[in-house]
Amino acid sequence: MNSSELAGIGMTSQRTRERLIQRLKDQGITNQRILDVFRVTPRHIFLDEALSHRAYEDTALPIGFSQTLSQPYIVAKMTEILLAEGPLKKVLEIGTGSGFQATILAQLVDSVYSVERIEPLLVKAKERFRKLSLHNITAELSDGSFGWKKHAPYNGIIATAAAQGVPDELLHQLAPDGILVIPVGVGDEQDLRVLRRVGDSSEFEEEVVERVKFVPLLGGLSR
Repeated sequence: MNSSELAGIGMTSQRTRERLIQRLKDQGITNQRILDVFRVTPRHIFLDEALSHRAYEDTALPIGFSQTLSQPYIVAKMTEILLAEGPLKKVLEIGTGSGFQATILAQLVDSVYSVERIEPLLVKAKERFRKLSLHNITAELSDGSFGWKKHAPYNGIIATAAAQGVPDELLHQLAPDGILVIPVGVGDEQDLRVLRRVGDSSEFEEEVVERVKFVPLLGGLSR
């Protein structure tokens, strides 16, 4: 991918990106590091060419296989919650999708681990990581309901699909004082929830942040 593809033109230009940054600020995103990362990340390369002109709209967009590229505000909000106490060393993402959320995180934390159940999406995401020279992302084809025990514990876990309930496996893979950000619910009845592990105990503090709309967290693999 050459520099002009990354820079974008017209509806994917830097001017268009700046309008998105302003919208994020207007909606309450205040973490300057996150805003700076959004400013330099070429969101249009995470979409098929036919939709790339809509990349900097503040809306979710289809990426195939009944999956979506999440609304920029939600990506920024979940990232801001995850990093509220400062940068994290190791983060697990449930649902690689297009790779956009992992790309944002990779510029803000030491190591990102990401699992995706739909192989064609994972292949494309890995290709984008290589083109962007993001060497601190490790991604694997796996059922996200089970997390990724091999690399646990994680300082933070973020899920990009809605679970019917909070999976115990994810809670078990949190490091002491670790944080889980996950949408929970079915259909239009979904809440963004934050669970913080209390020290190294088995207790968790839970907070409901706001209503959200995500694709469901499904089990099994799709090749």
